[in-house]
Amino acid sequence: MRIGVPKEIKNHEYRVGLTPASVRELVAHGHEVLVETRAGAGIGCENAHYEAAGATVVDSAEEVFSRAQMVVKVKEPQPAECKMLHEGQILFTYLHLAPDPIQTRLLVESGVTAIAYETVTGPRGGLPLLAPMSEVAGRMSIQAGAHCLEKAHGGLGMLLGGVPGVAPAHVTVIGGGVVGANAVRMAVGMGAHVCVLDRDVDRLRLLDAEYGSRITTLYSTREAIEQQAVAADLVIGAVLVPGASAPKLLSAEQVSAMKPGAVLVDVAIDQGGCFATSHPTTHDDPTYVVDSVIHYCVANMPGAVPRTSTFALNNATLPYTLALASKGFPRAVADDAGLLAGLNVHRGRITYRAVADDLGYDWAEPLELLGL
Repeated sequence: MRIGVPKEIKNHEYRVGLTPASVRELVAHGHEVLVETRAGAGIGCENAHYEAAGATVVDSAEEVFSRAQMVVKVKEPQPAECKMLHEGQILFTYLHLAPDPIQTRLLVESGVTAIAYETVTGPRGGLPLLAPMSEVAGRMSIQAGAHCLEKAHGGLGMLLGGVPGVAPAHVTVIGGGVVGANAVRMAVGMGAHVCVLDRDVDRLRLLDAEYGSRITTLYSTREAIEQQAVAADLVIGAVLVPGASAPKLLSAEQVSAMKPGAVLVDVAIDQGGCFATSHPTTHDDPTYVVDSVIHYCVANMPGAVPRTSTFALNNATLPYTLALASKGFPRAVADDAGLLAGLNVHRGRITYRAVADDLGYDWAEPLELLGL
C-alpha cells in the first residue's frame, strides 16, 4: 500500500503521523511511504532521516493526498486538507467529529474512509490510541494551570505547592480516567491539595489506593462539582464520552461563582469542552477570561511537546497502521472489532453512532455497510 504523511497545518502543531522508525517498519513489510518535505522537522526528524528509513520525500501536501492510498496524520484534517481527500482513500488520524459539523460534512462529501484514533478500542477495553495523548495532556494540564495561576498571567498569584507556612493551591480534577489520573500525579508531585471526582467508584478506589491521604476522592454529582469548583484555585476538566460531545459540567453561572483569578483548564475541548464558557484556543493565544476566571482551552495541547507526543503516539498506532496497510481496510476491520470501532465515516455515511446522534445524521451500522 502507498501511505502518505502530510505536514500538519493546525496552529502550532508540530507532531507528525509517522516517525522514521515507523516508516522503516512499513517499508520492511513491503509498503511505500510518501512524506511531505519537512513534515517531521518539529520533532527533530529531517528529510534525510525519512529517506534513510526508505520513504520518498515529496514537495507538497497535494502530492501526498493525490497519490496516497492511506493518509496517516495526527490532527483532524483542516478544510483545505478535507478537499484533497477522495473516495476509496483511507484517513487514519484523530477526528473528534461530534463537535465539528464542518469537518464531518466535508469528510462525508469526500467519500473517504475515515478511522478515528480516539474511538479505536483495545482488546481489554479502553482507548489505546487516545491514551498516550491523554497521558501527555493530563500532565500538561497541571503545568499550564500552574503557569496561568501566576499573577502576570491574570491568575491568583499562587504557587501550586505553596511553601512552608503558606497553604498550597486547591486543585480539583473532574474525571479520574487517563487524563485525570495523570493530572493528579502531577498535581500531587508539585505539592498541591488535590480533589478528584468521578462516577466510577472503582476508579476512585484505585486512586485512593495509590495516593491515600494525599488526595481527596469524591463521587461526582452536580452538587459536589459545584462545591469543589467554588473552592478551587485550579479546575481540570478531564471527562470523556468516547466519540461524543463532552457533557457540560459547569454552567456559566457556576463559573461566575468561582474565585476571581482562578483557572479552568478544559482538556475535553477537542470534544466540545466540558464547561459552558469554554471555546477552543490556540498555542498562540491560549487563554481568555470570563467573569474574572482564566480559561485555558488549547485544542491540541500535546502539540506543544511534539517529540514526546509523536513517539508515544506512534508506539500505539503503528500496529494498526501495519494491519490496515498489510491486510487492506475490509480485512483489517473484519479481523479486529476494536479497529472497526474506530470507523467514523465510510463512503459518505456516518458509521459511529454518537457522531450521528450529535450531528443529526442517519447512522449506518458498519458491519452491514461493509457486508461483513
